[in-house]
Parts: sequence; structure tokens; C-alpha cells
Amino acid sequence: MTTAEPLLHARDLHKSFGLTPALDGASLTVAAGELVAVMGPSGSGKSTLLHCLAGITRPDRGTISYQGRDLTTCSDAELSALRRGEFGFLFQFGQLVPELTCLENVALPLRLNGVRRKAAEARAGEWLDRLEVADVATKRPGEVSGGQGQRVGAARALITGPKAVFADEPTGALDSLNGERVMKLLTLAARESGAAVVLVTHEVRVAAYADREVVVRDGRTRDLAPAR
Repeated sequence: MTTAEPLLHARDLHKSFGLTPALDGASLTVAAGELVAVMGPSGSGKSTLLHCLAGITRPDRGTISYQGRDLTTCSDAELSALRRGEFGFLFQFGQLVPELTCLENVALPLRLNGVRRKAAEARAGEWLDRLEVADVATKRPGEVSGGQGQRVGAARALITGPKAVFADEPTGALDSLNGERVMKLLTLAARESGAAVVLVTHEVRVAAYADREVVVRDGRTRDLAPAR
């Protein structure tokens, strides 16, 4: 459920790569527990916006407030700590570590935060079960289907109990059936845990899972009517 207090608030973001502008005054507010779909054509700046919100890319100008804290003034170490503990990530191809089993991949964020292996893997097993992929726990990413891999990635994104999850085209490499399954399970798990989700997509059927849709075009943002 959304609240009046914004969890994330980006204002007047500008970002260029060389002479090419990616963001040109983009703004976005995300409430705690809200699922926002960011849409737009290829090259519109939507992924750059996501990366700025998540502290992966620093904007050239503008402000990004997370729980009242200005991310644009944070050190790299402070941003890294946020990404490990309070932010979760899900990308188009999962980006799972190929040498680790699926269970170890899901446990990895906890291990990086100092949780002992046995406790981390026990929690990882619970999340694999929640995302309906417990049967692939001992397999490596190359041994599972695309849909299974994305659900493993969703479990990894949510295992730390993040306040915000950033998903960049999480169904882009999947067929429609697997895409729908990933979105249903991701949405359910995020709502149960209270995480906000910022979802970049170009697919209307994926955006339909969101509470609100924002369109990025030529580096600028525009809110649409509520998706529900």
C-alpha cells in the first residue's frame, strides 16, 4: 500500500554521455510500497533514470532524495552500502553468477553483508520456494530456463528485505507466458514484503501490474493516469 511520504524523489535530473543527452529535466516520485512502471521508446532515457535513482549512475545535475537523504552528495562507499542493504536489483538477463548454484546466488547479498553461510542459505531456500523455483536450488544458472533464472533473480533482489527494488526490463528476454509468471510472483512478493518497485519496461502488459505509469521521452518524464 502506498503512503503520502515519498520514499524516492528525483527532481530535474540531467545526464549526458559525451555530447548525447540521456536525461533532460526528468523528475519522479515513488512512495513506499508503490510499484511504478517507467515506459518509453528505446533511447528515451528510462534506463538511465533507473540507474540514477539506484545510485549506479550519478546525474550531472538535479537532486535525488531517498528517505530525505540526498543521494547525489553520498560517497561511493555510502551508495554501495545502500545498494547492498536497502536496494534490490533485477535485470533483463538476471546477471546471476554462473559459477554459483541458484541457492548460492540468492544467498550472495546476505553473505556480502556478513551473514553466515548456513543462515544465508536457509533464507535463500525460503525465497526460492516463495518464487516457486526451489527445485533448481542446486543447479547453476546455465542449467535453468530463462523464466526460472528470472525468478531466481527476483529472489536475490528481495532477500535482503529492500525498501526499493529496481527492475530493468525483467521480462524482456522471456516469452509471454514466463513473463506473466515472473511479474505475478515478483509483484506478489514485493507487496508482501512492502518493497517499492521501479520497473522499466516497454511492454504494456508488464506495465499493467503497476500502480502508476510514467513515460520517459527525450529525457523528460510525464505521469499517465493510474494503471489500475
